[in-house]
Amino acid sequence: MNTALKNNSITQQDYLAGELLSDIRHEYIDGEVYAMAGAHKDHNIISMTVSNLLYNHLQDNPCQPYASDMKVKVGNNFFYPDVMVDCSGQEQDYYTQYPTLIVEVLSKSTRQHDKTFKRQAYCQIASLKEYILIEQDFVEIERWYRIDDKYWEQTVHYLGHDICFTSIGLTVAVEDIYRRVKNEDMTAWLKKKAEQQNQADNSDNLQK
Repeated sequence: MNTALKNNSITQQDYLAGELLSDIRHEYIDGEVYAMAGAHKDHNIISMTVSNLLYNHLQDNPCQPYASDMKVKVGNNFFYPDVMVDCSGQEQDYYTQYPTLIVEVLSKSTRQHDKTFKRQAYCQIASLKEYILIEQDFVEIERWYRIDDKYWEQTVHYLGHDICFTSIGLTVAVEDIYRRVKNEDMTAWLKKKAEQQNQADNSDNLQK
């Protein structure tokens, strides 16, 4: 989501106390507080879809999925990932320092921030195994994953691909993540699938 407003420097304790009283979520970066702007409906749809997929997959698993109201603490900073999974069992009531998986949904206004600053910050978390960046305006999913607890590698996934969240043992189709989104890529994809299905149905009818 967007970081929108910058306020005067405050302590971590004051920031955490203020978040309990605020109707607006804020991220805390280098002593500064940034208000988070509202998200596009497609952002919410993707976040909810991913949250549901993770929740259903982890129902009988000690790993705990969280939606966008749970903070992650990275050094002295606090962020609100769109979706997160914590397998440590050591989280606080309002934040965790030990996420296993973090998902961010990207827009034009947040793409650069999430791909650079946040990725560099998140990759410093020793417990983190995967960082997933999902575009909302077109279909593209960028997956960063840790190799041997030292190195990070990247894969990119599109319509027609499956994506494997190896940190939690879940594989899903990219199409399923975007199923309710009506961006240009999904509209064209669904139209093509409908045409292919009609052709298959017509072929079956001719053979009967």
